[in-house]
Amino acid sequence: MINIVLYRPEKPQNTGNIMRTCVAIHAVLHIIGPLTFSIDSKDLKRVGMDYIDDLKMFYYEDYEAFNKKHKNDNIYYVTRYSDKVYSEFDLSDQIKDIYVMFGRESTGIPHDILREHQDRTMRLPMVPEARSLNLSNCVAIISYEILRQQKFPGLSTSEAIKGEDFLIKETLK
Repeated sequence: MINIVLYRPEKPQNTGNIMRTCVAIHAVLHIIGPLTFSIDSKDLKRVGMDYIDDLKMFYYEDYEAFNKKHKNDNIYYVTRYSDKVYSEFDLSDQIKDIYVMFGRESTGIPHDILREHQDRTMRLPMVPEARSLNLSNCVAIISYEILRQQKFPGLSTSEAIKGEDFLIKETLK
């Protein structure tokens, strides 16, 4: 199972988008506080829409609380300071839970955490002049790479709501 870990996110809109992505791909969301916004904020709910009712989420008061519970888990850390691209990692094992930590929008994951786990850091390639990508976009890119490597387990690869042949039937009307 994919576990998305947000280290002290700052923007409720990003967090809401990530919640929606987690529900769409059956990922579990872990949020490490403290937060600068309320999880119950209307911005968060508006972005997450009705999807967040189905979200499996855990909140930790701080990194120490998260680390105490997940110290021995399979955690990867997304940072611009890594020299390894996310696609270099073998994330295809569907049996082991995979945790991917993303940092704050303004400062990322603390450098002492990154140094401690440097062999498990990964980056998204971008032009040298760019500092970062949007947090919710990064979560989606990395999550879908994991899912691609795992052959999209449990996810629909064709239109399930209106039917596989919806576009053909629509033109016949």
